[in-house]
Amino acid sequence: MTLTGTKENWMLETQLKRKFCSCSVELIKGMYLIVITKKKKVGDLFGHAVWKAADFDIISYKKTVLHLTDNQMQDDKAFLSMINSVLNTDGFYFATDYDLTHTLQRLANTSPEFQEMTLLERADQRFVWNGHLLREFMAQPELHKFVYPVVHGFITMKSCCINGKIFDWIIVSRRSCFRAGVRYYVRGIDSEGHAANFVETEQIVQYNGGKASFVQTRGSIPFYWSQRPNLKYKPKPQISKSINHLDGFQRHFDSQIITYGKQVILNLINQKGSEKPLEQAFAKMVDSLGNGMIKYIAFDFHMECSRMRWHRLQILVDTVAEMQDEFGYFLVDSDGSVQKQQDGTFRSNCMDCLDRTNVIQSLLARRSLQSQLERMGVLHVGQRIEDQADFEKIYKNAWADNANACAKQYAGTGALKTDFTRTGKRTQWGLLMDGWNSMIRYYKNNFSDGFRQDSIDLFLGNYAVEEADINTPLHEPKDWKFLTLPIIMVVAFSMCIICLLMAGDTWTETLAYVLFWGSASVVTGGVILFNGRDFVDAPKLVQKEKMD
Repeated sequence: MTLTGTKENWMLETQLKRKFCSCSVELIKGMYLIVITKKKKVGDLFGHAVWKAADFDIISYKKTVLHLTDNQMQDDKAFLSMINSVLNTDGFYFATDYDLTHTLQRLANTSPEFQEMTLLERADQRFVWNGHLLREFMAQPELHKFVYPVVHGFITMKSCCINGKIFDWIIVSRRSCFRAGVRYYVRGIDSEGHAANFVETEQIVQYNGGKASFVQTRGSIPFYWSQRPNLKYKPKPQISKSINHLDGFQRHFDSQIITYGKQVILNLINQKGSEKPLEQAFAKMVDSLGNGMIKYIAFDFHMECSRMRWHRLQILVDTVAEMQDEFGYFLVDSDGSVQKQQDGTFRSNCMDCLDRTNVIQSLLARRSLQSQLERMGVLHVGQRIEDQADFEKIYKNAWADNANACAKQYAGTGALKTDFTRTGKRTQWGLLMDGWNSMIRYYKNNFSDGFRQDSIDLFLGNYAVEEADINTPLHEPKDWKFLTLPIIMVVAFSMCIICLLMAGDTWTETLAYVLFWGSASVVTGGVILFNGRDFVDAPKLVQKEKMD
């Protein structure tokens, strides 16, 4: 639907003037306008205000539902709840006069033509989360002033002081909208080479007119593999045997090299157990590619840091120190002259690219920051960031907040291991909180992530709804096992408890009843686990090939 009438345009513009940023989506009822109604200022980035979206409103163009059947109205409500689910996920940011989708280095290496483009036209489409929703506005230049690219991820800005010198320290994590999704339903890469849970994280320093940045990336292991939930605590990863992995693998790294330069892969997964085949396949593909711009380093995070030996992370930092010095960082002096360019990036991954990955990224970012602050004259020669107690606290908490934001967006809970990021050591309380978050992840991954995945696919346009659509995938019937077996298991377990509480005339009679009903509940539970995929909350809107 396109607004063409003068009256309609006037009404829409009147609505938009009351809002901060807007876009639209087509559902069964018709077009809906999505607007940011509340915003919270994060801070100023080089004099430009950066905002975090705090509240949204969804406004229907049509004020009647008389043209819809009851089933269509139910489906429209379901789709609306999906849109709201994404909007209620924390971490949407925008700026009205600054391009948040590009790093400082990319912005510094642009042409005059690029600078004349609007924010919508020049944005890096990987990080424009409202790109699909802006289709109606892109064709109408008079409405461009009401719409801005919205990024998803995490941004924090801190004014810090070391040696009496005040500087701005910033983290910007941009989550890619290509192959976006939730933890177990979106792994690996797609045919275009886009990796699941790809996040570009830029650490920025501004002092006395000078600017520096250090960029890292994270993303799922870049070949075709899956790890579909099946009620088990940790589903076994499956590497596809029917697809040529090297084509997508090469596309992924070709694009990474073009964008970021040399690549150092830091693979942090286990080198034994169910993760071992993934590590072996990753190493083999890097060797097969034979690209001198790519270096592969495997570091078994869990093995190295077992028994609370977290100091051993320094082994990895020392291993890559020379490469990090070679890559450098981006630096601009107070006159606007580029002094240094970052010539490569570390691409870190674990299984989820969350907990282990964030720990390593924070360590590498600190090492880069040490060099930047020395070069900019904030730190004296011989001073270490770790010894600056006030700043170190700010630094650790910000990186832990970054971990939590990325984890909530992908896995549904806060990150694990954030006690180490915040304090520099592992604690018993941190282990307890990790256990709690792991339980919440298990529940969400098995019983609510299908809806979350559908919500993301609808929001990003991976699934398109047509107005007055009659047939939607929302009403697929459940297999008979879905209702029957859980009822049998609950009844059997209840009878087992009742038999224990209400003993029979003899202990042999009681034992017989307990064994019968106990066996029935155990056998039924085993059947449910064996057919685990039939009992999890699976996406309904996404094609099977997207998830496998």
